[in-house]
Amino acid sequence: MTSLSRTQPRTRPRSRFGRSWLPAHILVWLYAVLLVIPLYYFVASAFKTNDEIFAQPFALPSSFSFGNFSTAFTSAHLGLAVVNSALVTVFSLALTLLLAIPAAFALARSTGRLASAVEKVFSLGFLIPTFAALFPTFLLAAATGLFHTRTFMVLFLPATAMPLSVVILVQFMRTIPKEMEEAARLDGASTFAVLRHVYTPMCLPGIATVLLLNFLTFWNEYLYSLVIIGPDPAQRTVQVALPTLKAITGTDYGVLTAGTVLTLVPVWVVYTVLQKRMQQALVSGAVKM
Repeated sequence: MTSLSRTQPRTRPRSRFGRSWLPAHILVWLYAVLLVIPLYYFVASAFKTNDEIFAQPFALPSSFSFGNFSTAFTSAHLGLAVVNSALVTVFSLALTLLLAIPAAFALARSTGRLASAVEKVFSLGFLIPTFAALFPTFLLAAATGLFHTRTFMVLFLPATAMPLSVVILVQFMRTIPKEMEEAARLDGASTFAVLRHVYTPMCLPGIATVLLLNFLTFWNEYLYSLVIIGPDPAQRTVQVALPTLKAITGTDYGVLTAGTVLTLVPVWVVYTVLQKRMQQALVSGAVKM
């Protein structure tokens, strides 16, 4: 019996899901192809002229010259526009975290009806359409004397991001065991020390998620930047500067796509830096559910 058992061929363990996941894999690869094709067309068009774009839209560029990028950079003053967008985005993100983290900490530790009501008030912020607040925001900017300034955008954008930021951070902070805070209290930690040394490090995936989502929103903001800051080349953001390429170059789509590619580089860099933290947030959220 022993020799027979040794000579029997080993069978491979069957996959846990088997062939039932084959349609899902096909759909995932199909979705990836649908994303790659427009991206390839977009990047390839940045190196082409209008004639090449319309004659052979999916062919490789005849030359990988950076002339379109140079024209876009100089014509729309994209260098200054990128700096303006970076200043507005970075200071807005810092102010958002400075307000959202303590607010989420207070709500996560509170159990009374007042805390529940305040949390619902934050959730009501999702019901306000973006365009509905445009006219009151315009009047507020004029009344404060900050109209046509980047300072008002730095103060305004965090207000629009607070509902989402607080809701996300509250859910993360509620998963932290109370024993962690009690142990810190026994060591003589103050409330601020508990927030800094216990809650904030353990909520880094949630903070990274808030940073990434708000960065995309702040960087791509167009309507309020156009109305509040205006088209002044010295202060306008990159999203306001990009449409001017169409008027300046006479709808040269190669130059337009090249300018758009330049503005997407900071987005790609930030996403590359924060994607691991965001994936940790998604995985931890799935495990907790």
